Amino acid sequence: MPASPTPAGGMRVRAWLPALAGITLAAFNLRTAVTSITPLLDVVGREFGFGATVAGVIGMLPAAAFAGFGAATPAIARRVGLERTVLLAMALAAAGLVLRSTATGLGVLVAGSLVALAGMGIGNVVLPPLVKRWFPHRVGTLSVVYITALQGGTIMAALLAVPMADAFGWRLSMAAWTLAAVLAMLPWLVLLRRGLAAADARKTAIPTRAAGPGRDDADSDGDETMPAAGATDLDSTPVTRSRVWHTGLGWGMALMFGMTSLATYAMFTWMPRIFTDAGASPAFGGAMVALYTGFSLLGGLVIPGLAVRMRNSFPIALVCALAQFAGFYGLWQAPMAAPWLWATLVGIGGCTFPLGLTLINLRTRTPEGSAALSGFTQGLGYTLACLGPLLFGILKDATGGMGWPFAMLAMSVVVMLAGAWAACRPRFLEDIPARAVR
Repeated sequence: MPASPTPAGGMRVRAWLPALAGITLAAFNLRTAVTSITPLLDVVGREFGFGATVAGVIGMLPAAAFAGFGAATPAIARRVGLERTVLLAMALAAAGLVLRSTATGLGVLVAGSLVALAGMGIGNVVLPPLVKRWFPHRVGTLSVVYITALQGGTIMAALLAVPMADAFGWRLSMAAWTLAAVLAMLPWLVLLRRGLAAADARKTAIPTRAAGPGRDDADSDGDETMPAAGATDLDSTPVTRSRVWHTGLGWGMALMFGMTSLATYAMFTWMPRIFTDAGASPAFGGAMVALYTGFSLLGGLVIPGLAVRMRNSFPIALVCALAQFAGFYGLWQAPMAAPWLWATLVGIGGCTFPLGLTLINLRTRTPEGSAALSGFTQGLGYTLACLGPLLFGILKDATGGMGWPFAMLAMSVVVMLAGAWAACRPRFLEDIPARAVR
């Protein structure tokens, strides 16, 4: 039976390198099923015969899948372990992408999307506790790495969707991202082969010291005991999850994350249509989605480092909200007057997404606390986010204009700020009394 890895240099590198590669590659795959289809909705809609309302339903599928499977992920991880859970996530993503690209009707297209998005929803929740478990004293640095990889995959899928479809057809354009999901499985297979489900895996020492609010232990000597591959380390999660439901921190995180995601998925779905309705080409619409996501990528590089150095990171959320208000106004009033500026401002507004992901680890002391807060935040948050693409489409069809859809998005930013006020306060989930809502 394999022994648990020790802090010895060789074993540490042999374990940490696959873990780092696995986290990075898995993060790259967490949005490819979303942005590889939204620039092609007009093309796919013509083939399968659907319009704006169905496009809005397809646009809400990511948030719905992320909510449902995100809420179930902590229970899956407790049963099979974090590493096997992320391996399952990538396998589902690959299978769904293949199924969707072979669809002969709308039903199979939706089914394939749901399978792929189920894997990505599981991956959303499991990556923060994996960072906490494998790199407990490098939370800020690893948050930058995996958020950057996530945004990189989002950008590339949006940017390449139309050119690849023009060159090879829309099916191959969407299927190509299967290779990235398969590649993301390999590091986790290596780790599991080296330390497969040792009987004493749950007893492996996990450091419980966490960086204090507003501080990243970047200078730690890194002598923490390594986790065994396949260990669950989530035995106390049920108690912690119960606590999350009764805390202002948990609800603030869910509102901040949910309203950010509501606006994000509305933009993923409708930004290409906003520009094509204004006279631009589909390729231009896809490029604007890529630019929009690119500034979220920039935020992923900058925001975690700022957040770990601030006791209260609410000023970041406030700046993001102001940028988003300005970008939404521009897209509503004159989308082609300064399209690069509007996409940039809305992208800056979306930087509350990397802030939320970073706070999941900054507001918890342990991997089990991180998993509980991650599951609650993303489960409830993505449930709220379902409303974004759907309401945008319904309001657009009902009113014939963009005024009410953008008013809805502006209200979501106000709610996001209310959630951020509670989420950014410096405290740990584990320190809040179980029945306290504050």
